Amino acid sequence: MKKIFLLLLLTLFTIHASAQERGRVRDFGITPGILTPGKLNAITDVAGIQVGHKTIIESDSIRTGVTMILPHSGNVYQSRVPAAVFVGNGFGKAVGFTQIQELGEIETPIGLTNTLSIHTVANGISDYMLGLEENQNVRSINPVVGETNDGYLNDIRGRHITVNDVFDAINAAESGEVQEGSVGAGTGTSALGFKGGIGTSSRKLPKRFNSYTVGVLVQSNFGGILTIDGAPVGEELKNHYLSSIIPYDVDGSCMIIVATDAPITSRNLERLAKRAFLGIARVGGFASNGSGDYVIAFSTNEEVRNNLNARTPVHTISELDNNAMTPLFLAAVEATEEAILNSLFMATTTEGHHGTQRALPIEQVLEILRKYKTID
Repeated sequence: MKKIFLLLLLTLFTIHASAQERGRVRDFGITPGILTPGKLNAITDVAGIQVGHKTIIESDSIRTGVTMILPHSGNVYQSRVPAAVFVGNGFGKAVGFTQIQELGEIETPIGLTNTLSIHTVANGISDYMLGLEENQNVRSINPVVGETNDGYLNDIRGRHITVNDVFDAINAAESGEVQEGSVGAGTGTSALGFKGGIGTSSRKLPKRFNSYTVGVLVQSNFGGILTIDGAPVGEELKNHYLSSIIPYDVDGSCMIIVATDAPITSRNLERLAKRAFLGIARVGGFASNGSGDYVIAFSTNEEVRNNLNARTPVHTISELDNNAMTPLFLAAVEATEEAILNSLFMATTTEGHHGTQRALPIEQVLEILRKYKTID
């Protein structure tokens, strides 16, 4: 009995120690880019944004979930945020994107999930929005949902996500710190040869650029050749696309959500979304044939919202000039890069439906970064 007790203690200590090894990239002295993150270094640094997860882990084969991003705490249908989408590679099953492209706005929370549950999540968002008191006469709703394929770790054909899971994720949404790694829509994902997941980051511009904030959240599930702050980590670990050492699936997908408090509308939000896509390249992704890589960008600035209760035939708004977009572009690239890296650093080794996806070996990575003088 004593031996069993000691073994249990040792096991618990090992699990705790392993969990303690995970951390965000800045916890290890890795500082991508030149701009300064916001206080939380998360998409929620953009005031008003809330993020909620529903993580579903059951038996030995269900590893999936839902992540919801609420642009503000009010009724998004009645107070719509300007938005745009950019399709880096269209191998995906996005819902609601054509109306965003047509009208330049979002009227619901944004959902992320797995490929075969995208319509369930769309139904859940629709049910939630139609149930709001102000929306009792609404007869059309445009739920916005993105996805990645978590079918290696998750029994994706079982379609285990329910409408109630969507409600749970919405009701769990809050401002403040955002859970990262193997949670919500990132529970069963893989990226760049390792366990992927949810990651987030932000950048706050200097005062001379009006101190605007850009926040990014990603659902990482794509392949390539992992690069961290310029160091060829994937090559050094011999775990990358075309490597003959480790079986490697280069396909998957990446969803990128970009938010800002800058007063910009759909045209410049589309330009911002295009720049965010460059963050994938900075970590070694290249949008393979089977990777559905999408960016959704929106502004929370109240001056550029479409408030239905105050609708008039003519809208007068003030928005940033094209020339003022450059620092926001840089912020989007840097925040996307770091959000993807955070998703890898925070994810944990996961056993699932078809096998095990191991987490990024942080200590080995740090040794590589020291070798290339990326960190001290």
